Amino acid sequence: MNFAKVHSAQATSLNPQLIDIEIDISNGLYTFNVIGLGDKAVEESRERVASALKNSGITPPKQKNEKVTVALAPAHVRKHGPLFDVAIAVGYLCATGVLEIDVRKKLFLGELSLDGKVRSVHGVLPLVRFAQTKGFTDIFVPYENAVEAAVVKGVRVFGIQTLCDLVNHLDQHKKDFTLNPFPVTSTVQKDTQKPFVDFKDIKGQYEAKRGAEIAAAGCHNIALFGPPGTGKTLLARALPGLLPQMTFDEILEVSSIHSIAGKLKDSLHASRPFRAPHHSSSFVAMVGGGSFITPGEITLAHKGVLFLDEFPEFDRKTIESLRQPLEDGVITISRSSGSVTYPAQCLLVATLNPCPCGYHNHPQKPCMCTAKQIFQYTQKISGPIVDRIDMWIHMEDVPHDVLLQEGTLSESTHEVSKRVALAREIAYKRQQKPNAQLTSKETLLHVPLDAPTKQFFQKALTSLHVSARSVHKILRMARTIADLDSSENVTQSHLLEALRYRKT
Repeated sequence: MNFAKVHSAQATSLNPQLIDIEIDISNGLYTFNVIGLGDKAVEESRERVASALKNSGITPPKQKNEKVTVALAPAHVRKHGPLFDVAIAVGYLCATGVLEIDVRKKLFLGELSLDGKVRSVHGVLPLVRFAQTKGFTDIFVPYENAVEAAVVKGVRVFGIQTLCDLVNHLDQHKKDFTLNPFPVTSTVQKDTQKPFVDFKDIKGQYEAKRGAEIAAAGCHNIALFGPPGTGKTLLARALPGLLPQMTFDEILEVSSIHSIAGKLKDSLHASRPFRAPHHSSSFVAMVGGGSFITPGEITLAHKGVLFLDEFPEFDRKTIESLRQPLEDGVITISRSSGSVTYPAQCLLVATLNPCPCGYHNHPQKPCMCTAKQIFQYTQKISGPIVDRIDMWIHMEDVPHDVLLQEGTLSESTHEVSKRVALAREIAYKRQQKPNAQLTSKETLLHVPLDAPTKQFFQKALTSLHVSARSVHKILRMARTIADLDSSENVTQSHLLEALRYRKT
Protein backbone atom coordinates (compact mmCIF):
# COMPACT_ATOMS: atom_id res chain seq x y z
CA MET A 1 0.00 0.00 0.00
CA ASN A 2 1.42 3.40 -1.02
CA PHE A 3 -1.41 5.63 0.15
CA ALA A 4 -3.08 6.27 3.50
CA LYS A 5 -5.48 8.73 5.02
CA VAL A 6 -5.76 9.52 8.73
CA HIS A 7 -7.62 12.18 10.65
CA SER A 8 -6.58 15.08 12.84
CA ALA A 9 -8.14 18.44 13.72
CA GLN A 10 -7.29 22.00 14.58
CA ALA A 11 -9.05 24.68 16.60
CA THR A 12 -9.91 27.89 14.79
CA SER A 13 -11.40 30.09 17.48
CA LEU A 14 -13.85 27.84 19.34
CA ASN A 15 -14.92 26.28 16.02
CA PRO A 16 -12.69 23.21 15.45
CA GLN A 17 -12.23 21.83 11.98
CA LEU A 18 -11.46 18.30 10.82
CA ILE A 19 -8.14 18.00 8.96
CA ASP A 20 -7.51 14.95 6.76
CA ILE A 21 -3.87 13.83 6.52
CA GLU A 22 -3.24 12.15 3.16
CA ILE A 23 0.11 10.43 2.55
CA ASP A 24 1.34 9.21 -0.81
CA ILE A 25 4.61 7.28 -1.22
CA SER A 26 6.33 6.66 -4.55
CA ASN A 27 9.75 5.56 -5.76
CA GLY A 28 12.38 8.13 -6.64
CA LEU A 29 14.92 10.40 -5.07
CA TYR A 30 14.16 11.19 -1.44
CA THR A 31 11.80 14.09 -0.84
CA PHE A 32 9.42 14.76 2.01
CA ASN A 33 6.92 17.47 1.12
CA VAL A 34 4.09 18.78 3.29
CA ILE A 35 1.48 20.70 1.32
CA GLY A 36 -1.86 22.27 2.21
CA LEU A 37 -1.29 25.90 3.25
CA GLY A 38 0.61 25.15 6.44
CA ASP A 39 2.63 27.62 8.51
CA LYS A 40 6.31 27.25 9.39
CA ALA A 41 5.61 24.83 12.26
CA VAL A 42 3.64 22.58 9.88
CA GLU A 43 6.41 22.65 7.25
CA GLU A 44 9.00 21.68 9.86
CA SER A 45 6.94 18.64 10.87
CA ARG A 46 8.71 16.59 8.19
CA GLU A 47 11.99 16.88 10.09
CA ARG A 48 10.40 16.09 13.44
CA VAL A 49 8.51 13.09 12.05
CA ALA A 50 11.56 11.68 10.23
CA SER A 51 13.79 11.96 13.30
CA ALA A 52 11.09 10.56 15.61
CA LEU A 53 10.66 7.53 13.34
CA LYS A 54 14.42 6.90 13.24
CA ASN A 55 14.86 7.22 16.99
CA SER A 56 11.87 4.94 17.58
CA GLY A 57 13.55 2.09 15.73
CA ILE A 58 11.62 2.54 12.49
CA THR A 59 13.41 3.00 9.18
CA PRO A 60 12.86 6.61 8.10
CA PRO A 61 11.91 7.54 4.50
CA LYS A 62 15.37 8.95 3.72
CA GLN A 63 17.05 5.58 4.18
CA LYS A 64 14.45 3.95 1.92
CA ASN A 65 14.98 6.56 -0.79
CA GLU A 66 11.24 7.31 -0.96
CA LYS A 67 9.32 10.25 -2.30
CA VAL A 68 6.79 11.17 0.41
CA THR A 69 3.99 13.65 -0.15
CA VAL A 70 1.82 14.72 2.76
CA ALA A 71 -1.33 16.70 1.96
CA LEU A 72 -3.37 18.45 4.63
CA ALA A 73 -6.95 18.83 3.48
CA PRO A 74 -8.99 20.92 2.90
CA ALA A 75 -6.23 22.75 1.04
CA HIS A 76 -7.77 26.23 1.28
CA VAL A 77 -7.76 26.26 5.11
CA ARG A 78 -4.64 27.60 6.79
CA LYS A 79 -2.98 25.04 9.07
CA HIS A 80 -0.99 26.06 12.09
CA GLY A 81 1.06 24.50 14.85
CA PRO A 82 2.76 21.15 15.41
CA LEU A 83 -0.29 19.13 16.47
CA PHE A 84 -0.36 17.15 13.18
CA ASP A 85 2.98 15.37 13.83
CA VAL A 86 1.50 12.20 15.32
CA ALA A 87 -1.13 11.93 12.59
CA ILE A 88 1.53 12.32 9.87
CA ALA A 89 3.70 9.61 11.48
CA VAL A 90 0.76 7.19 11.76
CA GLY A 91 -0.27 7.94 8.17
CA TYR A 92 3.25 7.22 6.94
CA LEU A 93 3.36 3.88 8.79
CA CYS A 94 -0.03 2.94 7.32
CA ALA A 95 1.08 3.89 3.80
CA THR A 96 4.26 1.80 4.07
CA GLY A 97 2.37 -1.22 5.46
CA VAL A 98 3.98 -1.19 8.89
CA LEU A 99 0.53 -0.66 10.39
CA GLU A 100 -2.61 -2.32 9.05
CA ILE A 101 -5.46 -0.68 10.93
CA ASP A 102 -8.84 0.88 10.31
CA VAL A 103 -8.37 4.57 11.12
CA ARG A 104 -11.81 5.83 10.10
CA LYS A 105 -13.01 6.31 13.69
CA LYS A 106 -9.64 7.32 15.12
CA LEU A 107 -8.27 10.84 15.53
CA PHE A 108 -4.65 11.71 16.32
CA LEU A 109 -3.26 14.84 17.99
CA GLY A 110 0.19 15.66 19.25
CA GLU A 111 3.64 17.08 18.58
CA LEU A 112 6.66 14.79 18.22
CA SER A 113 10.06 15.51 19.66
CA LEU A 114 13.14 14.27 17.79
CA ASP A 115 13.54 11.29 20.13
CA GLY A 116 9.97 10.09 19.58
CA LYS A 117 8.32 11.51 22.68
CA VAL A 118 4.89 13.08 22.31
CA ARG A 119 4.60 16.66 23.53
CA SER A 120 1.47 18.46 24.67
CA VAL A 121 -0.40 20.83 22.37
CA HIS A 122 -2.96 23.61 22.79
CA GLY A 123 -6.69 23.31 22.25
CA VAL A 124 -7.16 19.59 22.96
CA LEU A 125 -10.41 19.92 24.93
CA PRO A 126 -12.48 21.67 22.22
CA LEU A 127 -11.00 19.31 19.61
CA VAL A 128 -12.05 16.20 21.53
CA ARG A 129 -15.53 17.65 22.08
CA PHE A 130 -15.72 18.28 18.34
CA ALA A 131 -14.46 14.77 17.50
CA GLN A 132 -17.15 13.23 19.68
CA THR A 133 -19.86 15.05 17.71
CA LYS A 134 -18.33 13.78 14.45
CA GLY A 135 -18.58 10.13 15.47
CA PHE A 136 -14.94 9.39 16.33
CA THR A 137 -14.58 6.68 18.98
CA ASP A 138 -10.83 6.61 19.72
CA ILE A 139 -8.89 9.83 20.35
CA PHE A 140 -5.11 9.70 20.77
CA VAL A 141 -3.69 12.72 22.57
CA PRO A 142 -0.44 13.58 24.40
CA TYR A 143 -0.41 12.12 27.90
CA GLU A 144 -0.19 15.60 29.43
CA ASN A 145 -3.46 16.56 27.70
CA ALA A 146 -5.34 13.38 28.63
CA VAL A 147 -6.87 14.79 31.83
CA GLU A 148 -8.72 17.58 30.02
CA ALA A 149 -9.66 15.30 27.11
CA ALA A 150 -11.10 12.58 29.36
CA VAL A 151 -13.90 14.89 30.51
CA VAL A 152 -15.69 14.34 27.20
CA LYS A 153 -18.08 11.43 27.32
CA GLY A 154 -18.78 9.06 24.43
CA VAL A 155 -15.18 8.59 23.28
CA ARG A 156 -12.17 6.59 24.41
CA VAL A 157 -9.20 8.83 25.16
CA PHE A 158 -5.70 7.38 25.00
CA GLY A 159 -2.84 9.35 26.52
CA ILE A 160 0.37 8.55 24.63
CA GLN A 161 3.86 9.31 25.87
CA THR A 162 5.99 8.05 22.96
CA LEU A 163 5.55 7.13 19.33
CA CYS A 164 6.71 3.59 20.16
CA ASP A 165 3.84 3.16 22.63
CA LEU A 166 1.34 4.28 20.00
CA VAL A 167 2.76 1.98 17.31
CA ASN A 168 2.83 -1.03 19.64
CA HIS A 169 -0.78 -0.33 20.65
CA LEU A 170 -1.98 -0.05 17.04
CA ASP A 171 0.04 -2.99 15.70
CA GLN A 172 -2.37 -5.89 15.41
CA HIS A 173 0.51 -8.39 15.59
CA LYS A 174 1.58 -7.20 19.06
CA LYS A 175 -1.02 -8.38 21.52
CA ASP A 176 1.26 -8.06 24.53
CA PHE A 177 1.12 -4.24 24.61
CA THR A 178 -2.10 -2.28 24.86
CA LEU A 179 -2.77 1.23 26.10
CA ASN A 180 -5.70 1.56 28.45
CA PRO A 181 -8.22 4.34 27.82
CA PHE A 182 -7.84 7.23 30.20
CA PRO A 183 -10.45 7.08 33.01
CA VAL A 184 -13.44 9.21 32.13
CA THR A 185 -13.95 12.14 34.47
CA SER A 186 -17.71 12.60 34.61
CA THR A 187 -17.62 15.32 37.24
CA VAL A 188 -15.27 18.13 38.07
CA GLN A 189 -14.33 18.85 41.64
CA LYS A 190 -15.43 22.34 42.56
CA ASP A 191 -12.89 24.71 44.01
CA THR A 192 -13.12 24.98 47.77
CA GLN A 193 -10.40 27.57 48.25
CA LYS A 194 -11.26 30.82 50.00
CA PRO A 195 -11.71 34.00 47.94
CA PHE A 196 -8.84 36.43 47.63
CA VAL A 197 -10.38 38.77 50.24
CA ASP A 198 -13.30 38.11 52.59
CA PHE A 199 -15.97 40.80 52.82
CA LYS A 200 -15.86 40.74 56.60
CA ASP A 201 -12.23 41.87 56.48
CA ILE A 202 -13.12 45.07 54.62
CA LYS A 203 -13.85 47.78 57.20
CA GLY A 204 -16.52 50.32 56.35
CA GLN A 205 -17.49 51.00 52.71
CA TYR A 206 -20.95 49.52 53.22
CA GLU A 207 -22.44 51.26 50.17
CA ALA A 208 -19.61 49.99 47.98
CA LYS A 209 -20.03 46.45 49.28
CA ARG A 210 -23.76 46.66 48.61
CA GLY A 211 -22.93 47.75 45.05
CA ALA A 212 -20.54 44.79 44.64
CA GLU A 213 -23.32 42.45 45.78
CA ILE A 214 -25.72 43.88 43.17
CA ALA A 215 -23.03 43.70 40.47
CA ALA A 216 -22.33 40.04 41.25
CA ALA A 217 -26.04 39.13 41.36
CA GLY A 218 -26.91 40.69 38.00
CA CYS A 219 -23.49 40.61 36.29
CA HIS A 220 -23.51 44.42 36.08
CA ASN A 221 -20.29 46.20 35.12
CA ILE A 222 -19.04 48.34 37.99
CA ALA A 223 -16.59 51.22 38.42
CA LEU A 224 -15.10 52.13 41.80
CA PHE A 225 -13.66 55.63 42.01
CA GLY A 226 -12.18 57.72 44.79
CA PRO A 227 -8.88 58.82 46.33
CA PRO A 228 -6.00 56.37 46.91
CA GLY A 229 -6.17 54.08 49.92
CA THR A 230 -9.94 53.78 50.16
CA GLY A 231 -10.04 50.05 49.41
CA LYS A 232 -11.02 50.06 45.73
CA THR A 233 -8.59 47.31 44.74
CA LEU A 234 -9.35 45.34 47.91
CA LEU A 235 -13.08 45.34 47.17
CA ALA A 236 -12.48 44.43 43.52
CA ARG A 237 -10.45 41.40 44.54
CA ALA A 238 -13.16 40.35 46.99
CA LEU A 239 -15.93 40.45 44.38
CA PRO A 240 -15.11 37.10 42.64
CA GLY A 241 -15.89 35.30 45.91
CA LEU A 242 -19.53 36.40 45.57
CA LEU A 243 -20.07 34.76 42.19
CA PRO A 244 -21.89 31.41 42.10
CA GLN A 245 -19.94 28.30 41.15
CA MET A 246 -19.88 27.44 37.47
CA THR A 247 -22.04 24.70 35.99
CA PHE A 248 -20.38 21.76 34.26
CA ASP A 249 -21.14 23.22 30.81
CA GLU A 250 -19.61 26.54 31.84
CA ILE A 251 -16.51 24.74 33.11
CA LEU A 252 -16.10 23.03 29.74
CA GLU A 253 -16.59 26.30 27.87
CA VAL A 254 -14.12 28.25 30.01
CA SER A 255 -11.61 25.38 29.97
CA SER A 256 -11.85 25.19 26.17
CA ILE A 257 -10.92 28.87 25.90
CA HIS A 258 -7.95 28.46 28.23
CA SER A 259 -6.92 25.30 26.37
CA ILE A 260 -6.75 27.19 23.06
CA ALA A 261 -4.71 29.92 24.75
CA GLY A 262 -2.33 27.32 26.19
CA LYS A 263 -3.16 28.27 29.78
CA LEU A 264 -4.83 25.04 30.85
CA LYS A 265 -2.34 23.04 32.88
CA ASP A 266 -3.02 20.03 35.10
CA SER A 267 -6.80 20.21 35.43
CA LEU A 268 -9.89 21.93 34.15
CA HIS A 269 -10.60 25.55 35.01
CA ALA A 270 -13.25 24.90 37.66
CA SER A 271 -13.25 28.37 39.26
CA ARG A 272 -14.58 31.52 37.66
CA PRO A 273 -11.75 33.37 35.89
CA PHE A 274 -10.29 36.47 37.49
CA ARG A 275 -8.10 38.37 35.05
CA ALA A 276 -6.23 41.46 36.20
CA PRO A 277 -3.98 42.69 33.35
CA HIS A 278 -1.57 45.53 34.05
CA HIS A 279 -2.37 48.90 32.48
CA SER A 280 0.77 48.58 30.33
CA SER A 281 -0.70 45.53 28.56
CA SER A 282 -0.72 45.83 24.79
CA PHE A 283 -3.84 46.05 22.65
CA VAL A 284 -3.28 42.50 21.29
CA ALA A 285 -2.81 41.10 24.80
CA MET A 286 -6.17 42.56 25.81
CA VAL A 287 -8.35 41.75 22.79
CA GLY A 288 -6.43 38.82 21.27
CA GLY A 289 -4.71 38.43 17.93
CA GLY A 290 -1.44 37.27 16.42
CA SER A 291 -0.77 35.30 13.25
CA PHE A 292 -2.95 32.55 14.73
CA ILE A 293 -5.68 34.56 16.44
CA THR A 294 -5.53 33.57 20.10
CA PRO A 295 -7.84 34.80 22.90
CA GLY A 296 -6.93 37.94 24.83
CA GLU A 297 -7.63 38.95 28.41
CA ILE A 298 -11.21 39.97 27.58
CA THR A 299 -12.01 36.44 26.38
CA LEU A 300 -9.99 34.72 29.11
CA ALA A 301 -12.26 36.49 31.61
CA HIS A 302 -15.38 34.91 30.03
CA LYS A 303 -17.90 33.87 32.72
CA GLY A 304 -15.71 35.58 35.33
CA VAL A 305 -14.26 38.96 36.27
CA LEU A 306 -12.10 41.33 34.24
CA PHE A 307 -10.41 43.66 36.73
CA LEU A 308 -8.87 46.81 35.25
CA ASP A 309 -7.04 48.67 37.99
CA GLU A 310 -6.16 52.31 37.29
CA PHE A 311 -8.58 52.26 34.37
CA PRO A 312 -7.62 55.63 32.77
CA GLU A 313 -3.96 54.55 32.65
CA PHE A 314 -4.78 51.97 29.98
CA ASP A 315 -4.16 52.94 26.38
CA ARG A 316 -7.18 54.72 24.89
CA LYS A 317 -7.34 52.24 22.00
CA THR A 318 -7.48 49.39 24.50
CA ILE A 319 -10.24 51.07 26.49
CA GLU A 320 -12.31 51.68 23.35
CA SER A 321 -11.94 47.99 22.39
CA LEU A 322 -14.25 47.19 25.31
CA ARG A 323 -17.27 48.67 23.51
CA GLN A 324 -18.31 45.53 21.63
CA PRO A 325 -17.76 42.95 24.40
CA LEU A 326 -19.51 45.12 27.01
CA GLU A 327 -22.49 45.57 24.68
CA ASP A 328 -22.75 42.19 22.91
CA GLY A 329 -20.81 39.73 25.09
CA VAL A 330 -18.52 38.77 22.19
CA ILE A 331 -15.42 40.22 20.57
CA THR A 332 -14.65 39.96 16.86
CA ILE A 333 -11.01 40.09 15.80
CA SER A 334 -10.33 40.68 12.09
CA ARG A 335 -6.95 40.10 10.48
CA SER A 336 -5.75 39.58 6.93
CA SER A 337 -5.85 35.82 7.59
CA GLY A 338 -9.51 35.91 8.59
CA SER A 339 -12.00 36.93 11.24
CA VAL A 340 -12.61 35.21 14.56
CA THR A 341 -15.34 35.80 17.13
CA TYR A 342 -14.67 34.84 20.74
CA PRO A 343 -17.15 34.94 23.65
CA ALA A 344 -16.56 37.72 26.19
CA GLN A 345 -19.36 37.67 28.75
CA CYS A 346 -17.40 38.96 31.70
CA LEU A 347 -18.12 41.25 34.65
CA LEU A 348 -15.97 44.35 34.26
CA VAL A 349 -14.62 45.84 37.50
CA ALA A 350 -12.76 49.11 36.92
CA THR A 351 -11.07 51.31 39.49
CA LEU A 352 -9.97 54.89 38.95
CA ASN A 353 -8.90 58.00 40.79
CA PRO A 354 -10.50 61.43 40.30
CA CYS A 355 -7.21 62.78 38.89
CA PRO A 356 -3.58 61.63 38.34
CA CYS A 357 -2.57 62.42 41.94
CA GLY A 358 -5.88 61.12 43.27
CA TYR A 359 -6.91 64.03 45.49
CA HIS A 360 -9.08 66.22 43.27
CA ASN A 361 -11.89 67.72 45.41
CA HIS A 362 -10.54 65.94 48.49
CA PRO A 363 -11.74 67.67 51.70
CA GLN A 364 -8.37 67.45 53.46
CA LYS A 365 -5.54 66.81 51.01
CA PRO A 366 -4.68 69.31 48.25
CA CYS A 367 -4.64 68.25 44.60
CA MET A 368 -1.28 68.72 42.85
CA CYS A 369 -2.62 68.36 39.30
CA THR A 370 -3.15 71.14 36.79
CA ALA A 371 -6.50 71.66 35.10
CA LYS A 372 -5.03 70.32 31.86
CA GLN A 373 -3.78 67.14 33.54
CA ILE A 374 -7.18 66.53 35.11
CA PHE A 375 -8.92 67.12 31.78
CA GLN A 376 -6.59 64.74 29.89
CA TYR A 377 -6.99 62.11 32.60
CA THR A 378 -10.78 62.14 32.59
CA GLN A 379 -11.07 62.39 28.80
CA LYS A 380 -9.44 58.97 28.34
CA ILE A 381 -12.77 57.43 29.36
CA SER A 382 -15.15 58.25 26.52
CA GLY A 383 -18.89 58.74 26.87
CA PRO A 384 -19.81 55.44 25.17
CA ILE A 385 -17.58 53.52 27.61
CA VAL A 386 -19.03 55.39 30.59
CA ASP A 387 -22.52 54.56 29.32
CA ARG A 388 -21.68 50.84 29.15
CA ILE A 389 -20.64 50.67 32.80
CA ASP A 390 -23.79 50.10 34.85
CA MET A 391 -22.69 51.14 38.30
CA TRP A 392 -20.48 54.05 39.44
CA ILE A 393 -19.65 53.97 43.14
CA HIS A 394 -17.71 56.68 44.94
CA MET A 395 -15.50 55.38 47.76
CA GLU A 396 -14.43 57.87 50.42
CA ASP A 397 -11.80 57.59 53.14
CA VAL A 398 -12.72 55.23 55.96
CA PRO A 399 -12.57 56.88 59.43
CA HIS A 400 -9.63 55.74 61.53
CA ASP A 401 -11.83 54.57 64.40
CA VAL A 402 -13.63 52.23 62.00
CA LEU A 403 -10.33 50.86 60.72
CA LEU A 404 -9.04 50.21 64.24
CA GLN A 405 -12.15 48.69 65.74
CA GLU A 406 -11.84 45.07 66.79
CA GLY A 407 -14.05 42.42 65.34
CA THR A 408 -16.33 43.06 62.38
CA LEU A 409 -19.84 44.31 61.74
CA SER A 410 -19.84 43.17 58.12
CA GLU A 411 -21.24 40.00 56.66
CA SER A 412 -18.79 37.43 55.37
CA THR A 413 -18.35 36.58 51.70
CA HIS A 414 -20.07 33.25 52.31
CA GLU A 415 -23.21 34.94 53.70
CA VAL A 416 -23.45 37.49 50.89
CA SER A 417 -22.74 34.89 48.21
CA LYS A 418 -25.81 32.89 49.29
CA ARG A 419 -28.04 35.90 48.50
CA VAL A 420 -26.24 36.38 45.19
CA ALA A 421 -26.73 32.72 44.23
CA LEU A 422 -30.44 32.91 45.09
CA ALA A 423 -30.90 36.08 43.01
CA ARG A 424 -29.08 34.48 40.07
CA GLU A 425 -31.31 31.41 40.39
CA ILE A 426 -34.43 33.58 40.30
CA ALA A 427 -33.16 35.39 37.18
CA TYR A 428 -32.28 32.16 35.37
CA LYS A 429 -35.68 30.65 36.08
CA ARG A 430 -37.29 33.77 34.62
CA GLN A 431 -35.11 34.44 31.57
CA GLN A 432 -32.21 31.90 31.46
CA LYS A 433 -29.50 34.57 31.80
CA PRO A 434 -28.31 37.34 34.15
CA ASN A 435 -30.27 40.57 34.23
CA ALA A 436 -27.41 42.62 32.74
CA GLN A 437 -27.63 40.57 29.52
CA LEU A 438 -31.30 41.35 28.84
CA THR A 439 -32.07 43.12 25.59
CA SER A 440 -34.18 46.29 25.59
CA LYS A 441 -37.28 44.33 24.60
CA GLU A 442 -36.64 41.68 27.25
CA THR A 443 -36.04 44.36 29.88
CA LEU A 444 -39.49 45.88 29.33
CA LEU A 445 -41.00 42.39 29.41
CA HIS A 446 -39.36 41.25 32.65
CA VAL A 447 -39.47 44.59 34.49
CA PRO A 448 -43.15 45.54 34.46
CA LEU A 449 -44.03 48.70 36.38
CA ASP A 450 -47.43 49.56 37.78
CA ALA A 451 -48.91 52.97 36.94
CA PRO A 452 -47.72 54.92 40.01
CA THR A 453 -44.20 53.44 39.79
CA LYS A 454 -43.96 54.17 36.06
CA GLN A 455 -45.10 57.78 36.60
CA PHE A 456 -42.50 58.21 39.36
CA PHE A 457 -39.78 56.73 37.14
CA GLN A 458 -40.63 58.97 34.20
CA LYS A 459 -40.37 62.09 36.39
CA ALA A 460 -37.01 60.94 37.72
CA LEU A 461 -35.66 60.29 34.23
CA THR A 462 -36.77 63.71 33.01
CA SER A 463 -35.26 65.61 35.90
CA LEU A 464 -31.98 63.67 35.78
CA HIS A 465 -31.63 63.84 31.94
CA VAL A 466 -30.98 60.10 31.63
CA SER A 467 -29.98 58.73 28.20
CA ALA A 468 -31.96 56.04 26.39
CA ARG A 469 -29.34 53.35 27.05
CA SER A 470 -29.23 54.30 30.72
CA VAL A 471 -33.01 53.92 31.08
CA HIS A 472 -32.84 50.20 30.34
CA LYS A 473 -29.63 49.90 32.36
CA ILE A 474 -31.37 51.31 35.44
CA LEU A 475 -34.36 49.02 34.93
CA ARG A 476 -32.08 45.98 34.73
CA MET A 477 -30.31 47.04 37.95
CA ALA A 478 -33.67 47.55 39.66
CA ARG A 479 -34.67 44.06 38.55
CA THR A 480 -31.53 42.65 40.19
CA ILE A 481 -32.19 44.57 43.42
CA ALA A 482 -35.73 43.17 43.46
CA ASP A 483 -34.35 39.65 42.94
CA LEU A 484 -32.02 40.13 45.91
CA ASP A 485 -35.12 41.04 47.94
CA SER A 486 -36.96 38.00 46.47
CA SER A 487 -39.57 40.45 45.20
CA GLU A 488 -41.59 39.57 42.12
CA ASN A 489 -42.32 43.24 41.33
CA VAL A 490 -39.96 46.17 40.93
CA THR A 491 -40.96 48.94 43.33
CA GLN A 492 -40.05 52.60 43.73
CA SER A 493 -37.46 51.75 46.39
CA HIS A 494 -35.71 49.41 43.95
CA LEU A 495 -35.67 52.09 41.28
CA LEU A 496 -34.37 54.70 43.74
CA GLU A 497 -31.46 52.50 44.73
CA ALA A 498 -30.67 51.76 41.07
CA LEU A 499 -30.68 55.51 40.28
CA ARG A 500 -28.05 56.08 42.97
CA TYR A 501 -25.47 54.12 41.00
CA ARG A 502 -25.71 56.12 37.78
CA LYS A 503 -22.77 58.25 36.60
CA THR A 504 -23.33 61.87 37.71
